[in-house]
Amino acid sequence: MSADVPLLRVAELSAGYGPVQVLHGIDFTVEPGEVVVILGANGAGKTTTLRAVSGMIPARGTVEFEGRSLLGTRPEKVARAGIAHVPQGRGTLAELTVEENLRLGAFARRDAQVASDVERWYEVFPRLGERRDQQAGSMSGGEQQMLAIARALMSRPKLVLLDEPSLGLAPIVTQELFRVLGELNRETGLSMLVVEQNAGLALGIATRGYVLEAGTIAVTGSAADLATNDDVRKAYLGI
Repeated sequence: MSADVPLLRVAELSAGYGPVQVLHGIDFTVEPGEVVVILGANGAGKTTTLRAVSGMIPARGTVEFEGRSLLGTRPEKVARAGIAHVPQGRGTLAELTVEENLRLGAFARRDAQVASDVERWYEVFPRLGERRDQQAGSMSGGEQQMLAIARALMSRPKLVLLDEPSLGLAPIVTQELFRVLGELNRETGLSMLVVEQNAGLALGIATRGYVLEAGTIAVTGSAADLATNDDVRKAYLGI
């Protein structure tokens, strides 16, 4: 990949559900090693954006990953290209154990490091290691969210899409989750596109951000600029 090509480039992206158009020609990029956050109120189009990028819904415009078009590509091929999507509401397989969920995340791999990667994520998320033989559906919401993220990382993606990772979690669990995400980015250079309503924590680990309003990009800037933007602070930071 050329050094001047973004890892992910989205341009004039429009998408929706049936006759209802949710996104109206949005543009954004994610560079290698970046954490980019998309902020917005409920109904702004945040989840729709991630679904359009990962091929879960029809879309128009441009979606390029490492310079190659993904528009119209099925979700499993998007995953094989190097994008992992952690959907809103966790999405773990409740009847499977923690370890079975993790191994399922490596379904597309053919290398010999799957077992060592399982152990690696047990080290990053110790509670998963303690519950490796426990059914996923019997764990707490925070533990299931950790499992969903670890399972996505088992595919060794180049980019992770995270849809409201703090949803329904206690504040202390949310803080720990974002601490781990920030460390993963700093230590491994893993790129992330994070959709989130907890603007304070999201901007704390982000490089840049976009504010989505009614399916259009209303504000864009560095994480530091957004954190000090009066309109963003009032709407999303509560100050």
